[in-house]
Amino acid sequence: MSRLKVGILFGGRSEEHPISIKSAQEVAKNLDLEKYEPYYIGITKDGAWKLCDGPSPEWESGTTRPAVLSPDRATGGLLILEDGRFETLPLDVVLPVLHGKQGEDGAMQGLMELSGIPYVGCDIQSSALCMDKSLAYLVVRSAGIATPNFWIVNSDQDVDPGQLTYPVFVKPARSGSSFGVSKVTRQEELGDALKTARQYDSKVLIEEAVVASEIGCAVMGNDEELFTGEVDHIALSHGFFRIHQEDQPEVRSENSTPIVPADIPEESRALVQQTAKAIYRALGCRGLARVDMFLKEDGSVVLNEVNTLPGLTSYSRYPRMMAAAGLPLGEVIDRLVSLALAGRAEG
Repeated sequence: MSRLKVGILFGGRSEEHPISIKSAQEVAKNLDLEKYEPYYIGITKDGAWKLCDGPSPEWESGTTRPAVLSPDRATGGLLILEDGRFETLPLDVVLPVLHGKQGEDGAMQGLMELSGIPYVGCDIQSSALCMDKSLAYLVVRSAGIATPNFWIVNSDQDVDPGQLTYPVFVKPARSGSSFGVSKVTRQEELGDALKTARQYDSKVLIEEAVVASEIGCAVMGNDEELFTGEVDHIALSHGFFRIHQEDQPEVRSENSTPIVPADIPEESRALVQQTAKAIYRALGCRGLARVDMFLKEDGSVVLNEVNTLPGLTSYSRYPRMMAAAGLPLGEVIDRLVSLALAGRAEG
């Protein structure tokens, strides 16, 4: 039986470039080479595409060849520059291991749609929708699910600090992880927080602080057939959760400990999973997503954000939640590839 040719995209131009490389390394460790023939395509911070041997930390200094995903459906794969000529490499499926802008915001999904190659994860519309927190909130609210109260601040707008009730969070509307996020407890801090957020996006959210536990749920599937991992709980000693911004995230976080399965009552766990599925469907997600929520003391659930290409590193939440539900990363990859191929067949 011939192996599936899988194009694995990693790197990218977003601030999450290093995290993407770590995610791809973990995928490489867990990929079943009897089933898949992997082709690793690294994207530099400058946006250059390179076919390489694998996602090592020094992948750019190794043997690489310029390669691009062809938008021409007649080609159906990679165009690789070799000795001044382009050679064609057909692909059966693409696994994008990309985070943040131009990775999970619909841009890469648009290119893959043009190529006609099946790909893992959400489509253009749901990727773009989930990337913009304000738009995701509006859609989820319309489905009857609670979100924080928020205010949108565009690049040319000023904000009267006296109009807000503190504390609030100031965050880029379209950025990954917690890059550019600040907790503001006093009026005097608002200006600096806006400047920090605007380093990552011209559109900024000011969001009410929700007093609650931070809860996550890993979701996988298409349409009505959804599978959820174990719910996790981010236990904080102080401050707020700043995923992927520690000096050594593989070793420890200075203020957070993930607890999987979450130390919450069974009825709360069921409600979190049910709400995560409802959010996933309302936003049109497919393949996979990590739905981050708040669990309040009264037992109610509030959306925090949705990550359509969550981290797959050794310390990332999505694979930990799936592993706790009995699905190791290798099996997660198998299922995601099958979902991508089934979705293309249905389309």
